[in-house]
Formats: sequence, C-alpha cells, structure tokens
Amino acid sequence: MGMLGEFKQFAMRGNVMDLAVGVVIGAAFGKIVTALVDNVIMPPIGLLIGGVDFSAWKWILRAAEPGHPEVAIAIGVFINTVIQFLIIALAIFLMVRGLNKLVQPKPAAAGPPPPPPADVQLLTEIRDLLKK
Repeated sequence: MGMLGEFKQFAMRGNVMDLAVGVVIGAAFGKIVTALVDNVIMPPIGLLIGGVDFSAWKWILRAAEPGHPEVAIAIGVFINTVIQFLIIALAIFLMVRGLNKLVQPKPAAAGPPPPPPADVQLLTEIRDLLKK
C-alpha cells in the first residue's frame, strides 16, 4: 500500500486517536492563522484606512476611573477574529474538498453486462422452448 493509500485509510478511519491528532493540528493551525491575521493582513489594511491598529480599535463605554477598570467593546479584536475564522473556514473547505475527491470512486467504464448464471440461462432456454 502506497503512501497515498495509507493516508486515505487514515483520513477515513473515525477513531479517537485521529480526532486527537486533528485537535492538536487544528490548535497549531489556529495559532498560525492568528499570527497571519494580526501581523501580516491587518497592518496593511490599517495603513490603508489611515493608520488604524485594529487590535486597539474599541468603543469605550466607560473610561477607567480610580478603582474601576475601563469598560469597552473591542470591535477591532472582533474584526480580527472574524477574518481568522474566514481563513480557517476556507482552509477546512479546501481540505474537505480534496479529501472528497480522493474518496469518491472513479466511475467504471461501461462494458457489456456479465452473462447470467448457468441456472438462469437454463430457465431462459426452457421458457423460450415452451413459448414455441
């Protein structure tokens, strides 16, 4: 069995070890996407719209006072998270699409139908003789 065959068998087996591997890889992939969005994608977008740092973009509901922390809606963090989600969803879509292409059987070439079993042939001959 080749490497592709082993991978196909691994991908289609639904046991707990495969799930654990998927969770670990998914967590690592999430960190990569977070770094990509926060450090590569959002800075140029922020620069294009006037030097805005999205991670610091927030709506302050109540300013910080002595003894009371600031209350704010961190809309920039939300935007970063949405972009991260879209990138992860695209990556998963492409992965599932690729796996589905590996799993789907190739359509067989249409050939002549196999001959019927001997007993069916015998019964067919008997039926034809009785018709005569």
